[in-house]
Amino acid sequence: MTEVKSGDTVHIHYTGTLLDGTTFDSSEGRDPLSFEVGSGQIIPGLDVALPGMTVGDTKVVKVPSEEAYGPLNPEMRQAVPRDGIPAEIPLEVGTQLQMQTPDGQAMPVTVVDVDEATVTLDANHPLAGKDLQFDIELVKID
Repeated sequence: MTEVKSGDTVHIHYTGTLLDGTTFDSSEGRDPLSFEVGSGQIIPGLDVALPGMTVGDTKVVKVPSEEAYGPLNPEMRQAVPRDGIPAEIPLEVGTQLQMQTPDGQAMPVTVVDVDEATVTLDANHPLAGKDLQFDIELVKID
């Protein structure tokens, strides 16, 4: 049997959960996820779990936040004046918005707090600071 090695393109089915069992993503009902092992296309903690697997293997992989989306960075939260945001934009906690960085890049942010004067926006990845678990099945190696 051929084992996965760095540089192989693999196809996996997966279910990603938080440690409390809450599912945050899954390939169920979709085509398998395809990527090149070791290329940085997926989070590091999952990438390093694949070498040595063979087609049909399943594995449960626990990925600490440092090897997933990193720790929460308090500098990625910013309070902005409420009157600086156009009135037609909804400002409920949990709303996803896009801002532009000074160099013109789109940056997703989440509204995390709203008061009379300010809106606090968080540019951390929604899974930053969270340890994750993946149930994976190797479907194919190219």
